[in-house]
Amino acid sequence: MRFPWELGSASGVGSLPGESARDAARVIAGELSEFLHVPELPNRGPGGDLIGRTGGLLHAVGADFGLETTADSWRITDGLSRVMKRAISWVDEDLDAIEEFGQDYSGPIKTQIVGPWTMAASVELAGGERILRDSGACRDLAGALAEATRIHVEDLARRFPKATVLLQVDEPGLVAVLEGTLGSVSGLSRFDPVDPPVAQDALRQIFDAIPNVLSGVHCCAANPPLRVMTDSGAKFFSIDLTLGRIDEDAMGEAWEQGIALFAGCIDPFLLGERRMSDTRASAPLRNLAHHLGLEDAEHMASVVITPRCGCAGASWVQARAAYDAAKRAGRVLRNEDSHE
Repeated sequence: MRFPWELGSASGVGSLPGESARDAARVIAGELSEFLHVPELPNRGPGGDLIGRTGGLLHAVGADFGLETTADSWRITDGLSRVMKRAISWVDEDLDAIEEFGQDYSGPIKTQIVGPWTMAASVELAGGERILRDSGACRDLAGALAEATRIHVEDLARRFPKATVLLQVDEPGLVAVLEGTLGSVSGLSRFDPVDPPVAQDALRQIFDAIPNVLSGVHCCAANPPLRVMTDSGAKFFSIDLTLGRIDEDAMGEAWEQGIALFAGCIDPFLLGERRMSDTRASAPLRNLAHHLGLEDAEHMASVVITPRCGCAGASWVQARAAYDAAKRAGRVLRNEDSHE
């Protein structure tokens, strides 16, 4: 399969430090000039985070849909709350900024949206319990997310007519949903595990809404559910390889099927002024490929190096260093001279 990136490419997961969309876009365009991503800035506060941001995108589907913050979560509300107005405005700012700094860009560009299961586990119904409690509400949410994704991706494609748009569905809560380890809001019970076919179908709705877009799932939890992700129709996995806990059989099967790997190899919190060596930066991927016997150029061509997860909690020095380390790890994939 031909992928829309060059061998040894690097990109970001999504989030970055600070509150300025223009600052974030400038760093992305400068450090990741061959593989852009739409910035996310959760340090802005509610509405800039993953859940609030996706809530803003959902408002484009139904004007009566909104979210409001609670003491420690999000809750569905009618109409457009103040925090949703901020979320919608910030998404527009982020898109405007990356468009400004990526003028005439013709490579791959990735955007991100929270998946149905992390949303269902994070947002409460009006009655005060998580959406996850109501299977019908979960189905409705998946359908709404599919339409919101289509609208968002089309907007990004209009802004970047020469680029190849990719979609990353963020599902950090997917493992807890599948394993049934998520507690109710009251704390008195746990939700039943969601059956894998049900989880797959909800994700597939999003992918089916944009059939011509290379779409995948980001799950930075330990032991991500790779078979569920494969069976959902994901075309790439974005996973944290530094944790050392992965189903290698499932990974090998998916890799050989042509599913791409966004390999989270760089921990930005370990970085600073001192650079990480090319060899160390690429080690998590090289170790995995060696164990699977998939070190050839064909399989390396499907790999994109990224930080292990988002960089919102890092400093700008650390975020830039993580992007630099990811790019230099790509040198090893290309068999260029590495720098220790």
